[in-house]
Amino acid sequence: MSKNVLVTGSSRGIGREIAIYLAKNGYDIVLHCNRNIQKAEEILKEIQTLGRQCRILQFNISNREECKKILLKDIEENGCYFGVVLNAGISKDNVFPAMEDNEWDDVLNTNLGGFYNVLKPVVMPMISSRIRGRIVTMSSISGLSGNKGQVNYSASKAGIIGATKALALELAKRGITVNCVAPGVIESDMTKDLPADELKKMIPMKRFGTPKEVASLVNYLMSEDASYITGQVISVNGGLYQ
Repeated sequence: MSKNVLVTGSSRGIGREIAIYLAKNGYDIVLHCNRNIQKAEEILKEIQTLGRQCRILQFNISNREECKKILLKDIEENGCYFGVVLNAGISKDNVFPAMEDNEWDDVLNTNLGGFYNVLKPVVMPMISSRIRGRIVTMSSISGLSGNKGQVNYSASKAGIIGATKALALELAKRGITVNCVAPGVIESDMTKDLPADELKKMIPMKRFGTPKEVASLVNYLMSEDASYITGQVISVNGGLYQ
């Protein structure tokens, strides 16, 4: 029986790497994008060449009704997901005294609101199907330790940690695991403009992480070997801020 995994924010960066890594390890993939459908279509073709089934859903994770409509329709047509990886998110950095209302609202509504908007429609079908599925959320080192200029982002990512732990307790008796990955500084579009040399001095391993190093952990958490791991926050950060 094929195992479908929905990966939000999978048109680029860490999400793209997670989708491809999971496909290489035998999962069928439901890609998600908000705007960049062309990039998602390129990844779809790449996954299909691996011999896996793949399809694309396009919606805004901050739009509750849109999430519900599209996800429930997909589940009705294709069956429930074995796994969900909540990777999609945004950042709008600013020091707190200068932060605009929309910078706070947009980040919280997308990153933390997206947890509710995406998972609410899909959890009950997972429970009803008794599939003993997997949910992996994506926090950040900013959610664990905070980061100046990122009060909004840190709040949203810390909220995801709390929500993940609580949902894990609720779903444990159903055999559904819920875990959180907290990356540090990972090579991606979001980090390409950061002062690399200065940051690497702060990281005990003296380098940035790679998307593949995050994806491999997500793949493990999807596996049968990880069936007794739930409610955990696992950092991929090279020893930063331990």
